Amino acid sequence: MQKVIKLSAELSNKIAAGEVVERPASVVKELVENSIDANSTVIEVDIEEAGLSSIQVRDNGEGMSEIDAKTAFSRHATSKIKDENDLFRVRTLGFRGEALPSIASVSHLELVTSTGQEAGSHLTFQGGKLIAEGKASGRQGSEITVTQLFFNTPARLKYMKTIHTELGNITDLLNRLALAHPDVSFRLRHNGKEILKTSGNGDVRHVLASIYGTAIAKKMIPIHVQSLDFNVKGYLSLPEVTRASRSYISTVINGRYIRNFSLSKAIEEGYHTLLPIGRHPIVYLEITMDPILVDVNVHPSKLEVRISKESELHTLISDGVKNQFQRKQLIPSVAPPKRTSAAGKNEQQTLSLDSQSEKLMERKVEKPPVYESHFKTEDLITESRDEESSYQESVHEEAQEEEMPSTSIEQEEEPIEKVIPEERVPVMYPIGQMHGTYILAQNENGLYIIDQHAAQERIKYEYFREKVGQVEHELQELLVPLTLHYSSHEAVIIDEYKHELERVGVFLESFGSNSYIVRSHPSWFPNGEESMIIEDIIQQVLEEKKADIKKLREEAAIMMSCKGSIKANHYLKQEDMKALLDELRTTSEPFTCPHGRPIIIHFTSYEMEKMFKRVM
Repeated sequence: MQKVIKLSAELSNKIAAGEVVERPASVVKELVENSIDANSTVIEVDIEEAGLSSIQVRDNGEGMSEIDAKTAFSRHATSKIKDENDLFRVRTLGFRGEALPSIASVSHLELVTSTGQEAGSHLTFQGGKLIAEGKASGRQGSEITVTQLFFNTPARLKYMKTIHTELGNITDLLNRLALAHPDVSFRLRHNGKEILKTSGNGDVRHVLASIYGTAIAKKMIPIHVQSLDFNVKGYLSLPEVTRASRSYISTVINGRYIRNFSLSKAIEEGYHTLLPIGRHPIVYLEITMDPILVDVNVHPSKLEVRISKESELHTLISDGVKNQFQRKQLIPSVAPPKRTSAAGKNEQQTLSLDSQSEKLMERKVEKPPVYESHFKTEDLITESRDEESSYQESVHEEAQEEEMPSTSIEQEEEPIEKVIPEERVPVMYPIGQMHGTYILAQNENGLYIIDQHAAQERIKYEYFREKVGQVEHELQELLVPLTLHYSSHEAVIIDEYKHELERVGVFLESFGSNSYIVRSHPSWFPNGEESMIIEDIIQQVLEEKKADIKKLREEAAIMMSCKGSIKANHYLKQEDMKALLDELRTTSEPFTCPHGRPIIIHFTSYEMEKMFKRVM
């Protein structure tokens, strides 16, 4: 009896649909990317019940002739590649030739298309079978309507999430496509209500304002770095603007939105010590490279790619982000409370790209200096557009400038304070202390509040970061040697990394079974904390089960800086406060502690006057 059989075309398409069409957002992705590849300048997406009832994508692209329209629904049919060589230089978003037949096989689908040169074609499919065809208007472009998605694969429907989650996935997708293609005007409507609208004028800052709101867009600064192989440009949020998820990092390679852990890691390495632990920036990066350097055919939905010279790109991005912030004054200014208005309300609310959030309609007031948000859709976007026209005017005026404003929300009303580039932290004169924890200081620009513990952490961190690489010549004998005991499993790990531990100042001698003795340590270890620091460094190696010497030195410096710094409720003399502030000004990154918490908060004189109603 024959066991190996050839699958029918209908079943093959359903199997392919399992890879390509996971949920309504997958359908939107494939159809919109086809519209982009067809050189459309306007793409409209209408969905009902988050796409489970209906999805319609309409564009003004090149359209298709009747014969091309029919052929497009054959499996492996594509206009994007001609031969094997094209696979190594893919310049379009879609190319595998499986999307349309896969979508048609699990839905009811109608296509109306025309090249604009003749009458259009109208094709109707059900479960992948062509059941009707006819003529249509000659309007150039294509319109595809998908209804009853997964009608013949009910098992798939059981795995769909709530309406809000599926809508979040679609909105997230359109947001990213809009960022990647600012020259295309996107419209997204859900149940007849407009969620997203972009102008398509080519300026990505307008898209950022549409998605996140004007307040956040003004707190994003441009980045542009390049090498022989890569050109990277985009926008970075200031460290004061953070989110709880990495999903706000958007990376685009040659016009294709992709997910790549290495690139996200490179971005966050550039923000090193500028972000609180567990917080992540809002970033959009557009990377251009020769298509031969990237393989986009390693994932069914083409979200993941393989990049040649990835380590070079990683370094370029990490250094580029770091250098961008090294030229900035990153002291967050606290804006006074705003009167609620149609335009002002949006400055307290932002749109998140977190497609997994189920709280689509939740509203939350932003609290500076760290901003928090939840996913908001229909009504928030409407408010965002109210601000868009005024924001476009300001962007137009700044078109010749290198950077967007990045000081405070009220920039359009505030007098501009000049900052000397070489002086990232101005001279501040202490006037007192609050609760033995915060130093209050002033200068001609207003009031400053300084976290004294965070400030000394930064000073000591930069000192220890340098010292931790120079452990050989500054050793101090312990009066009473430290004895440490570990399990046999832990001892194996410690023995493997004894050399790396020595390079950060931990010198272990075997002392019986699974025991070690420490007789000396670097003389610059914080006084009174030596034993705890040694044990903590060893524990880091045990938890990681590896020893990256650069990371180990970094973590050791952070730990020492924290243990040796001024704690809260410690009252300082006037001269001690002044000495601390002067020393802070000499550090390379005086704005955050090693854990990413802000050190200085600034109230400008104008903001103070506004809060006390001296100006209106």
